[in-house]
Amino acid sequence: MTAVRQDAWSAEDDLILAEVTLRHIREGSTQLTAFEEVGERIGRTAAACGFRWNSCVRKKYEAAIGIAKAQRQKRSYMKKQGSLAGNPAISSLAPVELDEVNYRSEGVTEETISIDAVIRFLRGWKSTIQDTSRHVKSLEKELRDKEEQLARLREENQHLSAQVNEVQTDYRVVNDDYKALIQIMDRARRLAFLNEEDEEAKTRFKMDANGNLERIE
Repeated sequence: MTAVRQDAWSAEDDLILAEVTLRHIREGSTQLTAFEEVGERIGRTAAACGFRWNSCVRKKYEAAIGIAKAQRQKRSYMKKQGSLAGNPAISSLAPVELDEVNYRSEGVTEETISIDAVIRFLRGWKSTIQDTSRHVKSLEKELRDKEEQLARLREENQHLSAQVNEVQTDYRVVNDDYKALIQIMDRARRLAFLNEEDEEAKTRFKMDANGNLERIE
């Protein structure tokens, strides 16, 4: 039974996975069989190998996959030619001539397919790099905008902090003035109350009907 490993994939593991999978593609075998073979060699499950291939390794070997498929087509083609050579009805045809006729009718060869695959891969890679470059520039611009916004917010925060300190200072001054005013008003009320008592304590007189002043007790 294949052991289950939890450690990360190494570059050597990825290389083994790529080599075995490409060989099975080239020989016309299934990828599942390739994953099972890789799993036995590096001590992983076939499912883990398949996930690693589809999620990471496959993208790096698009051109090689195209070449392997071309080689598989050629192997299949050669096998068909071998079976046709055993047929008496067409055995008189020269193998070289038959090979040239059929390959010309198909219009492709292993070499042209391989070159096309490489060109497609390079174009795709160029497009990916361009997209990545545009994305990086966009992120850099966004980062600059965020830094400028952060600088503005910091400046605004300092300005508001200064205003708050100024308001707090004004509040303390007004509060002190208010307390002093309350004390003055309290003193004024006490003085007014004392003056009223003094007035009441003074002797009062009134004039009678004859015009004489009479003391009021």
